[in-house]
Amino acid sequence: MQQNDLEYVGFWPRVGASVIDMLLQLAIMLPLTYAVYGRLSDPGRTFMGVGDMFINLLLPAAAVIAFWVYKSATPGKMALSARIVDADTGAPLTTMQSVIRYVGYFVSMIPLGVGFIWVAFDRRKQGWHDKMANSVVVRPGGVELVKFNSKSDWRNPAQEPRF
Repeated sequence: MQQNDLEYVGFWPRVGASVIDMLLQLAIMLPLTYAVYGRLSDPGRTFMGVGDMFINLLLPAAAVIAFWVYKSATPGKMALSARIVDADTGAPLTTMQSVIRYVGYFVSMIPLGVGFIWVAFDRRKQGWHDKMANSVVVRPGGVELVKFNSKSDWRNPAQEPRF
């Protein structure tokens, strides 16, 4: 994709992509949890054991980060023809950016989801997790086209920081 053929993906399409991703994750995690423990939860406990933590925390994190690194999108974003790219260059995210973006999900979620809602009001449609990882979500076409500044790279310490 050429950068002049891209638009930022807004709040509602990203919500739709998240619903698709959540349903796919649940379709994998619920049967695995049931197969290991014979039930889906243990009342009064956060986790039923190490297997539960692996299936419901580590496995989804690894899968999402792997999708971002190798496909530049999760299945939900792929359904929208959207990609997650570096905000400055339009290049695929690095592994470190992907990890930062995933951790940023928790930062975005903690204050009542304000970091996710931020996407609806931001000029570049970035949530807090996107700002933390210096990423944008883009797709082909649109009215407000994306322009990347390929000369700057936040990973290059020789350049001045952008604050």
